[in-house]
Amino acid sequence: MESLGWLGLKWDEGPYRQSERLDIYKEWAQRLIDAGRAYADIRTPDELDEIRKQSAAQKKPALFRDYRPDNPPSWQPGVPLRFKSEPKNYKWHDEVMGDLSTGPEVIDDFIIIKSDGFPTYNFAHVVDDYLMQITHAIRSQEFLPSVPKYLNLYDALGIDRPMLATLPYIMAPDGHKKLSKRDGAKDVLDYRNEGFLPGALINFLATLGWNDGTEQEVFSVDELISKFSLDRVQKSGARFDEQRLSWMNGHYIRGLKVTELSTLAQNYWPATAGPVSPEYKLAILELVQERLKYLAELPGLTSFFFEEPASGDVSELYANPVDKQLKGVGTPLIADMLRSSMKTLEDSNFGRDDVAKRLNELLRQLQTKPGILFAAIRIAVTGTKSSPGLFGTISVLGKEKVSKRLFEALTILEK
Repeated sequence: MESLGWLGLKWDEGPYRQSERLDIYKEWAQRLIDAGRAYADIRTPDELDEIRKQSAAQKKPALFRDYRPDNPPSWQPGVPLRFKSEPKNYKWHDEVMGDLSTGPEVIDDFIIIKSDGFPTYNFAHVVDDYLMQITHAIRSQEFLPSVPKYLNLYDALGIDRPMLATLPYIMAPDGHKKLSKRDGAKDVLDYRNEGFLPGALINFLATLGWNDGTEQEVFSVDELISKFSLDRVQKSGARFDEQRLSWMNGHYIRGLKVTELSTLAQNYWPATAGPVSPEYKLAILELVQERLKYLAELPGLTSFFFEEPASGDVSELYANPVDKQLKGVGTPLIADMLRSSMKTLEDSNFGRDDVAKRLNELLRQLQTKPGILFAAIRIAVTGTKSSPGLFGTISVLGKEKVSKRLFEALTILEK
């Protein structure tokens, strides 16, 4: 319920708890008993295991219908109630998989009420769906082998079956097996906690194994409602690609107003952010919004706005720069570029346009490349290998911080 609420998916009625509907299941179970289609199963676990062992020794499936008691006692609470099947051929239409059929060999007796009085899923969902007037029963692929059981139970209860649809598995990133926790599968609410947006997650999940026949990838919820149809769901499994989810979430983040993003991001700032002005945070968000894929990335992208770069990080980045163009530049030349930058920015008003104008002019004066000069400045003022746009970053940091960091980086180089 919390997951659905976060995603904005609303239910029409309920919720219901099976523990509060036990009398309903008992009433429907009694109908089966009265019709001779259910019996009390008093066999012990050891006796049931013996049936399985005998079947395994004979290399055939364990069918409990072959071991029905001749004179079962009247059913009462504390004893499991088992459905008495009538094996036969079935043909049915699956809205995704198409026309399917099966023989009587797959239909067996199964428990419908456990000894504790609670219904099994195989029984409860049939009753619940009928009473709630469910039109479409849509399940994952692992339930497909159980459909003949459900069909037999629908017949025994004399009720109409809903439309049946079987969705394919969501596959692990390698596409070779069903997605599991060991492959990185998460709880829906984990994505919420990491700062994914509900619209992005709905869009991503809805287009796993489905498309509308066009190249469109981003859909609003209203578009999904109007365009979705089961006949366009693919039969094969859909590969779970978290990079695509991150890309899609970034698209949704970029579509927000910065004030909306600020509201969503308020619990994701780095611990070092402290009591800074809302205007300062808004200016930072405007810089990183284009780069942000999910909100939990915010500390990694913005920490240098709130704390001084570590001298060890600055030193390491100059010694082993990520930027290939900076690798061939000696320390004396980098130091000269930082001195020139300090002088160039000395009289700047630190507006973004003025910073850009001055540093681009310095680029021409030094006759060097942006990948050299701007990389040298970026390391000094951020202590990181990458950052939002340099001109905007310098403007937001302000004159005092930038001047101090350029001087400290110069000191590191001179040492």
